This record gives sequence, C-alpha cells and structure tokens, in this order.
Amino acid sequence: MFIEVPEKVAQKTVIKRDGKKVEFDGAKIALAIQKGFGDVIELEPTTNKYDETDVNKVYSKVLSRIEKLEGERIKIEEIQDLIEEELKNNGYKDVYEAFSSYREKRAQSRQLFFDEKKQHKFLKALENLGLKSIQDDSKNINQDKRTPMNTMLQYGSTISRQFAITYLIKKKFSEAHENGDIYIHDMDFLPMGTTTCTQINLEKLYEDGFVVGYGFIRKPNDIMSYASLAAIAIQSNQNDQHGQQGIPAFDYYMAPGVLKTFKKQFKQIVFDYLELTDFDKFIAVNGIEREIEKINTIEFDISIFDKYCRESEELKRMFRICYEKAMQKTDSATYQAMEAFIHNLNTIRTRAGASVPFSSINFGTDTSPEGRMVTKNFLKATEAGLGNHETAIFPISIFKIKEGVNYSKTDPNYDLLELACKVSVKRMLPRFSFLDASFNKKFFKENNYDTEVAYMGNSIRVIENIVDSNKVVTSGRGNLSYTTINLPRIGIKHGNIANKKLGINEFFEELEEKLDLVKDELLERFEIQCKKNSSNFPFLLGQNIWIDSEKLKDTDNLRKVLKHGTLSIGFTGLAECLKALTGESQAESEETQNLGLKIVKFMKQKCDEYCKKYNLNFTLIATESEKVSSKFVKLDRAIYGKRKGITDKEHYTNSFYIPESTKISVENKIKLEAPYHAYTNGGHITYVSLGSLKENKEQELMKVLKIMKEQEIGYGALTI
Repeated sequence: MFIEVPEKVAQKTVIKRDGKKVEFDGAKIALAIQKGFGDVIELEPTTNKYDETDVNKVYSKVLSRIEKLEGERIKIEEIQDLIEEELKNNGYKDVYEAFSSYREKRAQSRQLFFDEKKQHKFLKALENLGLKSIQDDSKNINQDKRTPMNTMLQYGSTISRQFAITYLIKKKFSEAHENGDIYIHDMDFLPMGTTTCTQINLEKLYEDGFVVGYGFIRKPNDIMSYASLAAIAIQSNQNDQHGQQGIPAFDYYMAPGVLKTFKKQFKQIVFDYLELTDFDKFIAVNGIEREIEKINTIEFDISIFDKYCRESEELKRMFRICYEKAMQKTDSATYQAMEAFIHNLNTIRTRAGASVPFSSINFGTDTSPEGRMVTKNFLKATEAGLGNHETAIFPISIFKIKEGVNYSKTDPNYDLLELACKVSVKRMLPRFSFLDASFNKKFFKENNYDTEVAYMGNSIRVIENIVDSNKVVTSGRGNLSYTTINLPRIGIKHGNIANKKLGINEFFEELEEKLDLVKDELLERFEIQCKKNSSNFPFLLGQNIWIDSEKLKDTDNLRKVLKHGTLSIGFTGLAECLKALTGESQAESEETQNLGLKIVKFMKQKCDEYCKKYNLNFTLIATESEKVSSKFVKLDRAIYGKRKGITDKEHYTNSFYIPESTKISVENKIKLEAPYHAYTNGGHITYVSLGSLKENKEQELMKVLKIMKEQEIGYGALTI
C-alpha cells in the first residue's frame, strides 16, 4: 500500500549530524528500514520471514510517532531511535539487533575517523563484506562467488566501488544510484577506467601476430590453432575490460584455418601415397607441391592435377581418393577445433581465476566452403554439448540471418539456418540476428563483412559512429559504459493510479531530467577512462584490439581512440511504467502501446541530441538485467508500497518486454516488441518461449524467425 507522509511531518526540518539542515524525506526513512530487514534476509536467504508489508508497517508507525512530536525540527539520531523502538515494540527483534548493531559500528567508525565521511565509508564497506558470508547468488553466470579468488575479487570490488562513490563520482550521481533512480553498471571498475566490451577482429590479430604474457604468438597455420588462439584472445581481452567479449564474424575469421588444414592434409596424403607406390620417382613432385600451394578453396576441380599423371588412370584415381580423404580429415579436424573452442570458453579462467570469459560469437553469413564447414561444425559441437552432454553456457552464439545468404530455401546457407534451428530448439543457442532490419541493413556494404551488424550476447549493439563516418563498423569497437534509468518510479510519481489523473507533461519533464543526469554521469566516467594510458590495457590497446589503438603513444590521452565507443543510456520496466501511468501495459491497449513508443522515441531523440552536442556516440539500450530490475522494485516497494501489477513482483519486467504473465500469441508479442528495436540502437532483444512452439519445434521456430524478420526485429532468441 502507498503510505502518505502526513503534512505536519513533511514540513519538519531534519538536522544532520554535522548540523546541516535538510528537508524531511520520508523515502530515506523507508529505505533505511528496508535495509534493516534486508540485512536479516541476506543472513537467512532461504526463509520468507519478512516482506514489504513488514517494512511498510514499521515505516507507518515511525511516521505516526514523528507526527506527535512537538517542534519544527528533528535530529537524524531521533529518527533512528524511533526506528529502533518501533522494530523492538512490534516484535522484530532480529531486525532491531541488526539495525542497532549497524548504527553502533557506524558511530564507532565516525569516532575513529574524526567523523570524516570519506574515511568511514570505507569501514562501512568492509564491515558489510567481512561480517557476511559470501553467497553464490548466480547473478553473473560466468562467476562462482564461492571460490577463494572470487572472494578476494569481492573484497577488491567492494573497496573499489566505495572509492568510486567517495572520491570519483559527483554526489548527485552516487545518491541517484543508491536511492534507485538510476543504476550505474559495473561501478566497481570505474576507478580502473575499464570499458565494457569489444568485438574482436581476429583477422587483424592473426595477421600481425600478438603478445600474451611473456610470449609472442605467431600467425596460426591450421584450424585447431585458429580456434585455440580465438579462445586465448577472448581470455586475454577479458582481463582489460569489465564486460563481454565478442567475435563479430567468427566463420569468416576461421575459414582461412580450414583452407590451411586442408592443404596440409591433402599434401601429406598425396605424398604418402606417391612414396608408398613409388610414383614419386617418375612424376614432378615439386610441381604438385606448387599446385597445392596455389589452391584458394577446398572445393576445386581435381582434374587440375591430371597434367601430372602422365595419362595414368591410377594416378588420377589416386588424386580423387586423396582429395576425399583430405576433405574428411579437414572436416573432422574442424569439428574437433570447434569442440575444443567451446570447451575452452567454459573452462579457462580469467581475472585472476575468478571467472570464465563472458563471450559471444556472430556467424552464419560466410558462404565459402571453408566458412560453411566452420558454421556446420560449430553448430554440431554446440548440439553435442560438453563432456557430460550438458549445454555449454559460452560462447553465446548468434546466427546472422540475411536475404540471399541463408533466409530462403534457394540461398546457399539455408541448410545451415535449418541446422541452427535444430540446435537452438535443443540448446537455446544459437540466438538470431537480422541483418535486413532497416536499422541494420543501412550500414551494410557489399563484400565487407565488417559492416554486418554484430551483437553481444547481452544484447549490446555497436555500429553507428558519429565521430568518424569512415569507421562505421562493428569490429574493433564496443561499449564504454552504460547506466540504467528506473522508468517505473517516474511512472508511479506521475501516473493516474497515485494521482487520480495522468501527469504526462510532468512525467516527460522528470524523464528528461533523469536523461540529462545519466548523460552527465556517462561523460564524467568517460573522462576518467580517457585519463588512463595504453599501458593500463596491455592487450586491448597494446595489441591493437581497439580501433585506431596502433596510433597511440604511451603518454597519449585515450580520447582519440575511446571516442569510437558508445556511451549508452539504458532503461528497464517500461511495462510497469505504463501500468503506473495508465493502468495498462503495452499489451493491453493500442493507446498504451503508442505511449510506450512515444516514451522510448523521446529517449532516443535525447541520445541523438547528445551525439550532436558532444560529438560522441550516445546510444539507447533496452537493459536486460534482473539484478537491476529486482533492486529497483525492492526500493520502490519500500517507498510506495505494494502496487498491483507494478511493485508486487520480484523484479520489474526487463527492457520493453511484454510481462511474462500476459496471455498473448507469439506473433502478437513479436509485433508489439518489434517497433522498440528501431529506437534502441545501443542494444535490444526479443525472446520467444520454447514452450509456446508446437510439436515440430524446428519448423515452428523457422516460422517465428520469418515473423521476426518481417516485423523488423533486430535480435531474437528462444528462452525456456
């Protein structure tokens, strides 16, 4: 329920410990009470002992006590005393003890550090970590928080986050984050100046060779080396960034390794046969070797070797057999390489052993025989699973769908799309991106796979480049940072449920304020990133993974290269925002859907304005994070109470998604979500439940992909 602050209470002035006078803010009291209950819940995570009704009960009692107090002023300590008394009086002994203990420790910290705020915040952070056991909450699927190295990482993360809040971030940003107006992603990495993610150009990396640790890695010469070095590149780059690693054109990058493997196999089989039969004594072996070196594809006319056979039908037959054997061995080697690649990405560790690399690959459009062999065997290895046939979590694979390549039955890679559907039904991977969506297609240049839009597994999309029109590509670029806005909270404040009427103008005014706030926060973080130097990122910049990084000098400001990345403003909970504003979600009326599109379009237009004003790549991302949406709803429930269809759930509906509880056909879900993809140029995805597909799930998935393509979906996937 919504608890209104009595007028008499709202008019009081609060005296802080330093004597500063501030206006009364009931939300801060509600959040303090909620934190007290939260501390107890974290110690007993398996119980459902308390919920928001308990928080609201204590909050209401405290407000009533304050209302009865005489005088226009109240000290912060008096408010905290009242909270303790009401916890104790209403039977919340464990919460009272936790809250009282916390107050005592904070008081000791202030005394120890002479009441200097910047110092005692560090103790608070360490207390929280040291007094609570590390729980594996599985928020990050690539981390296991129970390991010693990850525990150590959590200590560093906690101190780093507090350092960022205390010394690096403006107060208005940290307060907005802590209060739940916004969520600054990966704040613990902010002091290090790391960026989020990169789409790694393996072609460039392999051609030049690269250094890892203390050794130089030369150009690979077979498919197994190509695949192994791809995993090493992902692992190494993960150490220089806090987000996901992507490969934008995996099939194209691996294809040369297939050709090299074939030529090696074919040459060996031919020479072994010639030596075994003594034919090597009277035919031009050197000529055969030169002919093999000239081969530029694994599919060729074997009759090119007839000139070396001296009219011998036996030798001609030998070359045909050797070709077939070499193809079989190459196919087998490619499968083993793909299998090893998948196993490596699910077992190798990064970040001091704390996690496996969060990785994704894009593939499916290389129509060369070599590229097709890579795609086929990667899909087969994905279908087979890991050692006990369990589904591999990484890499998150994304099959690129394109007309003339794999979309229609007459397209050369259509059979691979069919195989991708078969595997996806079994493993929920690959996911699918649509290169012909108008907002993706406009960037494509014929015969240039660098201009094919590639996505990250977590939906991040990077292609637009206002900084340099000659570098409108995916590879070598990525996201710098992103921050998410709590849309439902703004909706609750100005919606017709709370106010009896819809304050739409006030809604957009506050939304614009939040957009400007996040823009300023992203710019502040960008300056921190730019002040680092290339030696801080020995692989990302030292090995020229990031675009233009080869131009950097050791002392250069990083702006000249980081400017090619994206600064993304995210949003979540559009469905609950609309519910708060109108009483309906976007699936319940056309009018509400239009309002949803108006809101998202407004945010995109603001991002475009920022691009022009600052000459940086601001983008809008539809945030997909239950960690963020669950934090938002927990805080909003403490402030506004339990509201049906809004705060009465574990987490807000991510992104612009239709709420899970909505009864809706697959086709209509896609039609409703599709228009949002065009506005969210920083990232988006639409999910379809596997359970919604009929008996022949592979054919049904193919139909779903057709609908997605026709409706202008950019990125789609199956989910359980």
